[in-house]
Amino acid sequence: MNQPELTSIPSRIAQAIAQYVRGKHETIQLLMVALLSGGHVLLEGHPGTGKTLLARSFAEAIGGEFKRIQLMADMLPGDITGFKLYQSEGDSKFIPGPIFANVVLADELNRTTPRTQAAFLEAMQEGQVTVEGVSYPLPYPFLAIATQVPSISEGSYQLPEGELDRFAFRIWNGYLDRSSESEVLRIVDDLDNPKVTQICTPQEIIHLREIVKTIEVSELVVSYIMDLIESLRNNTDVLSGPSSRGALTLLRASRAHAFLEGRDFVIPDDVKGLTIHTLQHRLRLTAEAEIEGIRPIELVEATLERTPVPKGES
Repeated sequence: MNQPELTSIPSRIAQAIAQYVRGKHETIQLLMVALLSGGHVLLEGHPGTGKTLLARSFAEAIGGEFKRIQLMADMLPGDITGFKLYQSEGDSKFIPGPIFANVVLADELNRTTPRTQAAFLEAMQEGQVTVEGVSYPLPYPFLAIATQVPSISEGSYQLPEGELDRFAFRIWNGYLDRSSESEVLRIVDDLDNPKVTQICTPQEIIHLREIVKTIEVSELVVSYIMDLIESLRNNTDVLSGPSSRGALTLLRASRAHAFLEGRDFVIPDDVKGLTIHTLQHRLRLTAEAEIEGIRPIELVEATLERTPVPKGES
């Protein structure tokens, strides 16, 4: 496949998914940005808003394997990663867990214990899992999409900062508008057995990732990213701000967004459009700010408004 055909893949994937997933253009684009930049997504929303359909459709469109893991309080790490099966002769065989797929939906991740949640850390960061001292590579590319229940729910565990930091984006998957939901009602029978068209192969996604790495990021854009990061770190309402991983994620995601927009260079609008999704879950607020009801998203929005866009960049 030549480069023009490769670069058309993302738009064709979005069209294939939109046949069944209506009214979710921004969410689909953010998932594509995450896939092309090597990130993972924390997808939140009300029950019954199509998160599983979205994740499954995404996997089918890229020709990858999909697995859904329903997290529960009594699950062990081995239920996620897999385990060694020992035979009577003393030999052992590794039995892969459900995390071995190209797209994994970890449903209600904060339902399970921190120990089991930790099974996802190595997978998201290293693209592998380690069982009894032996590392096993996951399918490549690998995209984790996690959901969580509200932290005030009974039997839930707050996701630790280190795990939150490994999600590129935190996305709210809300209710559809009336027009989009009406479209869903009209295709209700098709949703019983959706057949999403396969647009490409996982190997072609890997090629696209290499193209994204060639997208130019000017020093002015790098400076703009750092202005946003440092402003949040120095905010008096913030106890701990975005990590270096957050800054790197914002840059990588901005390159992928520029690519999706048909450019070979990043502009500040790429950064601005991704900053809230990338940084809001990386802020830990002071006790005083929490008492006052200040939300991380409000601090990120205010930072975007007061941070000057670099001159010479449009």
